[in-house]
Amino acid sequence: MKRIGVAGAGLIGKRHIEAIKHVPNAELSGVLDPGLQDVGDLPMQNDLGALSDCSDGIILAVPNALHAPMAITLLEKNCPVLVEKPLARTAAEGAEIVSIAEYNNTPLLVGHHRRHNPMIAKAKEIIESGVLGVITAVHGHCWLPKPDYYYDTEWRQGEGAGPLFINLIHDVDILMHLCGPITQVQALESNSIRGAEAEEVSVAILRFSNGALGTVNLSDVSLGPWSWELTAAENSAYPATDQFSYVVGGRNGSISLPNLTLWGQNEGPNWWKPISASRMPIATQDPLQAQINHFVDVICGKSQPLVSGTDGLRAVRVVEAIKKAAQTGQSVSVQQ
Repeated sequence: MKRIGVAGAGLIGKRHIEAIKHVPNAELSGVLDPGLQDVGDLPMQNDLGALSDCSDGIILAVPNALHAPMAITLLEKNCPVLVEKPLARTAAEGAEIVSIAEYNNTPLLVGHHRRHNPMIAKAKEIIESGVLGVITAVHGHCWLPKPDYYYDTEWRQGEGAGPLFINLIHDVDILMHLCGPITQVQALESNSIRGAEAEEVSVAILRFSNGALGTVNLSDVSLGPWSWELTAAENSAYPATDQFSYVVGGRNGSISLPNLTLWGQNEGPNWWKPISASRMPIATQDPLQAQINHFVDVICGKSQPLVSGTDGLRAVRVVEAIKKAAQTGQSVSVQQ
């Protein structure tokens, strides 16, 4: 049994706290959140030091600005850390976190929990089998019709707190997990509805290291079902639909996610011939619970991080490049 502490009891922090209850080899050791009003029977701690003293590992689910200072403090005490995405506000902060984790030989994981979904594992297996042929084109759709009151919290309207770093970074991580590193981006963005610093719409063109090209379309001011949140049925708080959010295309076939629909032809590619579709059956699993179970295994030395600090840093660098490309109107290369 490993003792897991949670710093931050907001939207995602509460879900981590609940998920820990369903992981047999983990127990909630403490919660740190000075702003939490209704603490109920939660084992509250007064500061990060107290939380680390009673924990074998800590999940950081705090605002993005606190990721780097809190992660660094814990890693320097050799406390394993699972940092919610994004790893940090900037690539420079992220690189410092990764460097300190490596120096102290302390486990650092990043909360891109979708990788723990069996649907993603199955899609990766299909793509790596070669059945799609050479990957040529990729698309990610992320429309998130958030209610106005979501932005009543002031920090969510600031630079770096918009859907690019909060939401699309998940999609960027998954697309790279499935299709390889992104090396170059071009982008446009808009914030014409709320007018805050945070972007509302961002559209980017991506170049992958294997030569494939991709696009991502992000909006939190467009009402529609095309996002992982509204299609994957991972979180019961979101009404699930039967639409898709990702498409990966190759010379011999394509696959859409999260519905795991595989498209192909017996005599293809030929647009005059019928195209067939088949659904891949897959067992469901709560990815947050799977992620915590994996965190425990990493703490015990049984596994290496599925999503390492380096992986988290790579996603931050891509999102940072998308932001820079949108602001400058220029193509931006992504540091590898």
